[in-house]
Amino acid sequence: MPSTRSGSVTLDNWMRPPHNTAGYQHVDELIPTRRIPRSSAGPWRLPDTDHPSLDVAEFLDATHTDAFVALHRGRVAHEEYRQGMTPATPHLAMSVSKSITATLVGCVVGQGLLSPDDAVIDVVPEFRGTGLEGATVRHLLDMRTGTREEITTLDLQRDYYATVLWAPDERQRRRDQDSRSHFWRFERVRPHGGDFEYRSTLTCVLAMLAERVTGQPLAELASRHLWEPLGAEHDATITVDGSGHALADIGLSCSLRDLARVGELLRLDGRRPDGLQVVPETWVADTLTPDADQAQVFVAGGSDFMPVEGGYYRNQWWVVSPRMHGRDGVYIALGIHGQLLYVDEAAEVVIAKFSSWPEPWVAEFANRTLGTCQNIAAGLERSA
Repeated sequence: MPSTRSGSVTLDNWMRPPHNTAGYQHVDELIPTRRIPRSSAGPWRLPDTDHPSLDVAEFLDATHTDAFVALHRGRVAHEEYRQGMTPATPHLAMSVSKSITATLVGCVVGQGLLSPDDAVIDVVPEFRGTGLEGATVRHLLDMRTGTREEITTLDLQRDYYATVLWAPDERQRRRDQDSRSHFWRFERVRPHGGDFEYRSTLTCVLAMLAERVTGQPLAELASRHLWEPLGAEHDATITVDGSGHALADIGLSCSLRDLARVGELLRLDGRRPDGLQVVPETWVADTLTPDADQAQVFVAGGSDFMPVEGGYYRNQWWVVSPRMHGRDGVYIALGIHGQLLYVDEAAEVVIAKFSSWPEPWVAEFANRTLGTCQNIAAGLERSA
């Protein structure tokens, strides 16, 4: 088992401090995973920049940073590893996984196998008669289904973590056999397409739809359509439950530079520097083009996580600001305990950060991280 200064990391303590620092780097020693193979043609090179290193030491200390990298125009402006991490060390991405899964769905959409307008029951007929009847793929992508969140208490959360093999089944009475059993209990409590409500389960439903239309398990799908053509340098992994279902919402682990490569790919409208189109350009544009009411419905359910005027949630990305004058959108992927991917089109900056916050969500850390990323982007843009 991985160890910390306070002792061994176990399935019982790996998400709690001080053990989470090591736990997030050794997920595959604790939980079953599936490998997402890297590029067989060699990695996408990220050269160093001429900029001096950034003055971010105090910020990194204060926000319990494990690894940090900032890219400017595809070159490394600053890179730092802590807590025993190296450029090759995988780290749990938590809910950054949602944005990666949705980007993968964008690749499937680009192949014509799925459409945001598709009805969920037309893709997976088993949802007929559940709360997801009448919902579309778009409603899942933007977390605007009218379904009730199932995991609403601490006891239910503990049961769920045991079900997905993230925690011991201490009471030996799991409510569900696997992570998808509760899909069929969804209840609709309001119209689909209305309020925004952040619900992790909806990402797992998206993954199920992508698997159904491609006939491929998520890890294979991710490798074939994103990780390999991206030019990833290292294999990624994703945790799976006892039935082999990938935890698409929070289970991805990858190296820091590969996470940054995803951000840089999207900053380049889904293309690698060599011109290979990996993610459809239209998908990136769609993420940064809100529906008329998207910012309005975001306020009540999303402003606690991203208190930015005019911000919204689309295609499972947190959009700080949409495209207003050309390619000037700013958007982020967020995960509890301080996981982040930040993309700023106008400044031509991408920032990736892995952390091990002592609590799942610390608003002070989150707000400072976003503000620091914005300041870094502005500084790098000015220095160009």
